[in-house]
Formats: sequence, structure tokens, C-alpha cells
Amino acid sequence: TKDNVFVNVTVTIMFKVLEGSLKQAFYELSMPDQQLQSYVLNNVRAQIPKYELDQLFVAKDEIAKTLKTELEHEMNQFGYTIVQTLITDIDPDHTVKRAMNEINAAQRLRVAAHDKAEAEKLAVVKAAEADAESKRLSGVGLAEQRKAIILGLHDSIRMFTSNTNITQMEVMELLLMNQYFDTLKEMTAASKATTVFIPHNPDAVNNIGGQIRQGLLEAGQVVKKVD
Repeated sequence: TKDNVFVNVTVTIMFKVLEGSLKQAFYELSMPDQQLQSYVLNNVRAQIPKYELDQLFVAKDEIAKTLKTELEHEMNQFGYTIVQTLITDIDPDHTVKRAMNEINAAQRLRVAAHDKAEAEKLAVVKAAEADAESKRLSGVGLAEQRKAIILGLHDSIRMFTSNTNITQMEVMELLLMNQYFDTLKEMTAASKATTVFIPHNPDAVNNIGGQIRQGLLEAGQVVKKVD
């Protein structure tokens, strides 16, 4: 071939005697098979070096067509016609075939590695998008939860102060203490929670209540000074 690769080419020739040329075919050419073989070998050896190996597989039909035309020209003068010319096989050297298989395998591995990388990239991107959406929805849910808590506290304070003699400060203290105990309950209810407990006793609850009262008093005084 053009790229210096040796190949074995199998060519099939179908021919017959022209109608009315039986005498010519019998007397003018004693061994048509050998003569035809010589023409084929000469023509194929002239055509193959024009192509590189990869091109040769694509151009085999064109080579067969050219071969048929030239054989028709040579054999018609002896009373024969060419019915069909086929190149049935192109067999490169074993070493070349192995190299071609390795090149093909390397190309496929490269494509597979690229596709795998793209799939992993897509998975990472989708996971990041899902995480961002999850955090956004979590933030929306937390905001709605806090809004509901505020509205609930507002309604509770208004109900207590309108129906009893309890002041708003006392109601706030009660609600905050209730929330404190709810928090302790949730911490103990989670079986897999990693929680660090500090020393806790009933006096600590009183201290918390006192701290809440003191904070509310100081906040009230600050509001009065501002007014």
C-alpha cells in the first residue's frame, strides 16, 4: 500500500465466452485462466499502491470496477467477456492487524473514559444543584416556621392578657420556659442525636426563669428611655 503495508487481496473473476466467438476463444487463447490471472495480478499490483491501508478498504469497489473495465478491454479480443469482478477480502499482515486492533481499542477506551468523566461531572453538578435547592427550601421552611411561632406567641399573649390579670411579661416568661422544656424533650427523643449535656437541676430552671425576667425588665427599661 501507499503507507508500506503488505496485504493479501482475494479477487474473484466471473467470465464467459462471447456469443459467436467460440472459435476465436478456443484457438486464440489456449489457457484463458492463466492469462486472466496474469492480467489481474498486474492490474491489482498497480492499483493497491495508490491507497493507504485505511483508504484501501473503502476503495475496494472502485478498484474492482477499474479492474473489470481493463479486463474487458484485454479479454474481448480473445472472445471472452467479464461478467463480474469482486474483491472479496483484504488481509493485512498479522502484526499490522494487531496494531490496528490496539489503536481501535485505545480510541474506544479514550471515548469511554471521556463519557465516564462527563457522567461523573454531571452527577456532581446535579448533586450540587440538589443540595442548593434543599438548602433553599430548608431556609424557606425555617422562615415559615419562625413566622408561625411568632404569630402563635402573639395570639397566646393576646388571649392570656385579655382573659386574665397576667401581664404580657409574665406570659412571655411562661412561653419561653415552655419552649425550654420542649427543647429538652426533643433532645432526649432523638435516639441518634449527638448531644452534650451539662449539669442540670431544678435550681437551674429557677435561674433560667430569673434570667428571662431580668432580660425582659431591662428591655422594657430601654424602651422607656428611648421613648
